[in-house]
Amino acid sequence: MRALLLLLVSGISSAACPPLLDFQSKTLQGKPFDLCAYNGKPILVVNTASKCGFTPQFEKLEKIYAKYKEQGLLVVGFPSNDFKQELADNKEIGDFCKLTYFVEFPMLEKSSVRGSDANPLFKRLTTASDTSPKWNFYKYLIAPDGKTVNAYSSVTEPDDKEIIGKIEGWLKK
Repeated sequence: MRALLLLLVSGISSAACPPLLDFQSKTLQGKPFDLCAYNGKPILVVNTASKCGFTPQFEKLEKIYAKYKEQGLLVVGFPSNDFKQELADNKEIGDFCKLTYFVEFPMLEKSSVRGSDANPLFKRLTTASDTSPKWNFYKYLIAPDGKTVNAYSSVTEPDDKEIIGKIEGWLKK
């Protein structure tokens, strides 16, 4: 059923989806989200928290998303309370992101991003990059091949020239 759904929605089969991108979840609003639908596109994955010193990075993440989404970039946020700085539930998080930072990029349901309780995508990102999130707003940039992963620390701003350079380079191909 999933393969048929992917074929109809995105024109790819499950065999074409790289293992790293084989991840399904729900948005903060409860809508289904399938990362395989973004196969062949650059993806910026960020673990987020609403009560962190890095929370203002939402503004730059949204600007990057707005600037490059029509060219194929996906920015996707993963709220996590692993560092004890996230709001209690998905509705509160969604309201905060929308009302405070006008976030339009997909924000997925709250989940763990570290250790044995990490969601399957973050377990794969940790393996692929050989690093797990050290704090909130850790960033993973997945190349369009769905295999290459670059990791960036929380202190690296979303609009860092290296991140933007990789995104722009991949979008031009």
